[in-house]
Amino acid sequence: MNIFCYPGVTRKMEVCRILGLEPGSVPEFGFMPRVPLLREATERTEVDMKLGNMLFEAKLTESDFQIQRAELVEGYRDLRDIFECRHLPKLGRKYVSYQLIRNVLAAHALNFDFCTLLDARRPDLLEDWYGIVRCIRFAALRARCKVLTWQELTPSLPAALQRFLSVKYGIVPVS
Repeated sequence: MNIFCYPGVTRKMEVCRILGLEPGSVPEFGFMPRVPLLREATERTEVDMKLGNMLFEAKLTESDFQIQRAELVEGYRDLRDIFECRHLPKLGRKYVSYQLIRNVLAAHALNFDFCTLLDARRPDLLEDWYGIVRCIRFAALRARCKVLTWQELTPSLPAALQRFLSVKYGIVPVS
C-alpha cells in the first residue's frame, strides 16, 4: 500500500481513472470504519486504506482473506440484510474470507466503494473475491465493489514505482 505515499501518485489522472477517484485524495492507512454490530456497538478492526470515498483491502504477500468465528461475523448488524448468508463460504462454523465480508459491510455502512487489490498470479484470491461478491443481495452495492490487480495498476504508476514492484515482488504490467 505504500505506493500510494509516493509523491504525486494520487494526483495522476490515469491512477485516479483506474480507481474511480478524484485526483489528490490523501490515503488514510489503517482506517477504522466502525462497522455497526447487533449489540448497539461498533467494531474496531482496521481496513488497509481509505482513499477518497473508497476502502481498500490489499493482498500482496498474505495468503488469504482470513477465517473468522461465526459468532463474530454473525454479530454484524447488517450481515443478513446485505448478504445471502447461506451462500457465504464457510469452513465448519467459521466464515472464510472474513476481511472481504467485513469490508463490504463497512462500504455499505459508510456509503463508500470498496476495492480489493490482488496479485494476478493468485487466481485463488480472485475466486475468493467472487465467492463473496456473488452473495451480495443488492446490485448497487455489488457495483460499488471492485477488484483490481497490481499488474493492471502498475502501468499507470511512475517508472520508479514500476521498477520497485518488479524488483521486490515480481509484479510487471499485464501484457
